[in-house]
Amino acid sequence: MKILNAIKIAGKEVLPLVEGGKGISVSNGQSSGAWSACGGIGTFSAVNADSYDKDGNLLPIVYHGKTRRERHHELIDFAIKGGIDQAKVARDMAGPNGVLNMNVLWEMGAVEPILYGILEKTKGLVNGVTCGAGMPYKVAQIAAEYKIHYYPIVSSARAFKALWKRSFHKFSEWLGAVVYEDPWRAGGHNGISRAEDPHQPEDPYHRVRLIREFMDEVGLNHVPIIMAGGVWHLKDWEDWIDNKELGPIAFQFGTRPLLTKESPISDAWKQKLFTLKEGDIYLNRFSPTGFYSSAVRNDFLKDLQSRSERQVAFATEIVGDHIKPFPFGPRKRLIYLTTADYNHATEWMMQGYTEAMKTPDATIVFVTPKESAQILEDQRDCMGCLSACLFSNWAQNEAGTTGRKADPRSFCIQKSLMDIAHDGDINQNLMFAGHAAYKFSQDPFYQNGFIPTVKQLMDRIKTGL
Repeated sequence: MKILNAIKIAGKEVLPLVEGGKGISVSNGQSSGAWSACGGIGTFSAVNADSYDKDGNLLPIVYHGKTRRERHHELIDFAIKGGIDQAKVARDMAGPNGVLNMNVLWEMGAVEPILYGILEKTKGLVNGVTCGAGMPYKVAQIAAEYKIHYYPIVSSARAFKALWKRSFHKFSEWLGAVVYEDPWRAGGHNGISRAEDPHQPEDPYHRVRLIREFMDEVGLNHVPIIMAGGVWHLKDWEDWIDNKELGPIAFQFGTRPLLTKESPISDAWKQKLFTLKEGDIYLNRFSPTGFYSSAVRNDFLKDLQSRSERQVAFATEIVGDHIKPFPFGPRKRLIYLTTADYNHATEWMMQGYTEAMKTPDATIVFVTPKESAQILEDQRDCMGCLSACLFSNWAQNEAGTTGRKADPRSFCIQKSLMDIAHDGDINQNLMFAGHAAYKFSQDPFYQNGFIPTVKQLMDRIKTGL
């Protein structure tokens, strides 16, 4: 294994080891502060982060607004306070010289006011902003206003080119690094485009080299690229280190820091990681963002998969093969199914899936009465955590809606991620993980259920293992 030397990122000498920012309350001030204190770049999530009272106790998030718009404004206030609190915790642990970034999703609800609200109160605490899940054109301007660096997360050279030409070229001095997040291997939301096959992973070296070629063309040869997604052992990436074709390279670890003493996830979640096998991470399209995402194939995802399989197309009048009348809804208005789909629907109803719910795509899905009631309740309780939500049809525009029917094939991502991050059932909630998570059960470092500290993990990573 080559010696892992420090590199310069955003004007500071750091180990080329970056903690990935993981969603709601999963990368927090404690985990990121510990990572930063060890010489890498720590990243806490500012996506509806936890906040504390004056005694350091966790403050519960309870919404009182009667409308989505009212709850949306409450969410903004919660998110700003949480981001500020996590930045303070992280800085206390990292020390004055540690490098700390905060992570946001461009498609999260009210990302701009939340960014401004946190950065205004964390001057001197935060060194940079990492941002993906969308095309974050304005993140460069916002970072520059506060004289901190920005780290766009992209999954292709094409995406970075678009960001550079539209906005980033105006704020090039504040570009800390470009994060290439592999859309087939990373956990969480993935940037697979319509032109790419979700079932055919492409070579990350080639995709990163294309990003570097463009960066060299526009004078960014000194700016590092951070490889994210599928990174486990550095020995597997040894030919990337000191590679003139790729230029300065750092590596992001998102999944491995889940299993540390400082990681805030529940003990049940940590123990589950020891049991995963190759193939247990499921690349799916159930997220209300519309993006692909990678998560553990637990009962929660299996239920969503089964729900979509209990789906048939319908017509509002007899047309083509849609000839079988089917009474729909409380008023039993007739819609029309094909004979085969009518037989499927009858069978599902006999199994207890007696409630048919319309989707935005002229189909109906069949669920139990309990599931139907829960779906409708979750849609009513929407607080606008995304800029646009397929599940609830919320959008942060003047109308407050996407203009499409709410989609019962999806779920409330805010509710699920909040629940699992605060000791909720790991089998009945979304459990994000990268596709290398099965290596917890194979890597001898974790033998006999060993859970390292962040320092022990980083020391291990530096050996190449």
